[in-house]
Amino acid sequence: MNKNYTHDLIVIGGGPGGHAVAENAANYGAKVCIIERSDWGGTCTHRGCIPTKALLASSKRFADLKKLKRLGISVRDSSFDFEAVKRHQMQMVRLSAMGIEITLREAGVELKLGEGVLLGPEEVEFRSPAGEKQLLTAPYIALAWGSEPKQLPILGQSDRILTSDEFLSLVTLPRQVIIIGANVIGVEFATFLAEMGSNVILVEILDRILPYEDEEAAELLEKELKQLGVVIHTATHVKGSEDKESGIVVMAEKGGQTLTLEGDCILLCVGRKPRLYRDQLDQAGVKYTEEGILVDRRLRTNVPGIFAVGDVTGGMMLAHRAIQQGRALASCLFSDGSITYIEEAVPSVVYSHPPLARVGLTVREARNKGLDIDVIKKEYSANIMARTELAGQGFVKFVFHENRLVGATIFGAESSELIVSLGLAVAGRLERQVLSSWIIPHPTLSEVLRI
Repeated sequence: MNKNYTHDLIVIGGGPGGHAVAENAANYGAKVCIIERSDWGGTCTHRGCIPTKALLASSKRFADLKKLKRLGISVRDSSFDFEAVKRHQMQMVRLSAMGIEITLREAGVELKLGEGVLLGPEEVEFRSPAGEKQLLTAPYIALAWGSEPKQLPILGQSDRILTSDEFLSLVTLPRQVIIIGANVIGVEFATFLAEMGSNVILVEILDRILPYEDEEAAELLEKELKQLGVVIHTATHVKGSEDKESGIVVMAEKGGQTLTLEGDCILLCVGRKPRLYRDQLDQAGVKYTEEGILVDRRLRTNVPGIFAVGDVTGGMMLAHRAIQQGRALASCLFSDGSITYIEEAVPSVVYSHPPLARVGLTVREARNKGLDIDVIKKEYSANIMARTELAGQGFVKFVFHENRLVGATIFGAESSELIVSLGLAVAGRLERQVLSSWIIPHPTLSEVLRI
């Protein structure tokens, strides 16, 4: 590298994508600097994956107590301590952030806490919390700015209207919550709150919950949520909100009828959007849209030497997607490029109870593309371990095109773990014959994957 550069790579953003590209590049021998504005780990660690999964771990254990009688175990007068639940959440956040910082330091990455400003190709200005400025240079710059919650302006302003970021900071459990948005985040929060005894109203503008997932799986999950007591309004248009002394009211319309929904607060789960610093992008000449920074399959922007990874590139805003993008970019820049990123092979998981996991195409997506497909479905009810463990209903759906696996959906217990192997199969475009030769231990839940 040019001896006048301060670094080989500068990464702006310490979330999953930034962490992955920085750590892997340093492990390949590059001199790397990573700049993070506030918290190591980004949205996933502090306002997304980790805190929500910590809460869901608590609510699942509490809800599962009701199943123990079927196994011959009696538990009476069960209760929960929400302060302790929150302590568990915060401890998991701290452990995750600490682990990220440690792995970066052990890899030899230079960590800077403050603001990183893209000046143009090869140049970044670091601004410390004390106001000091330092010019950093590198032939390669990776933007990992992350994302932020979308707002719903029609609701107006109120302290009772919370995004998922703000909701995770609550220290008391709301009695009644109106969740607007029934995609992944909304469904996960509805699961947690209902299992902990809160009254939940779930509102979705489209005609079903989880509109981008397998229809049959979404239908079954809707039934599970209703059994928990969640009131669900689909095909419902929110018209506004009004603060009351006792809470907040949402005005909505469904099928020409006016709905008035009351709650202690509104939880906005209408998605996230890329965090774009437009002035910096414009100055550097980097192309972008409202959907994110434009990159090719090798994560390159239109400006040589400037790359982008993670949520800021739009698409599926998932931590593991960002991580793989970061790993692939580091491999491309500083190694042999053997680690690749395949958008079509990114799995997604709804951490409801039971969870819903998918990789590749759903049946509807495949048919919309005009593909001639074969669909194979295996039921949990035929699996002895699912019955033994009282796993409840569930299924695996395989989607084949030209005898190769192009998609799979799993709805049921442990689907977030089971989808991993099918993700590998989709990425490798494995033929049905190869999957049919797969030897799976007996008795295991994994046998639901046998074709």
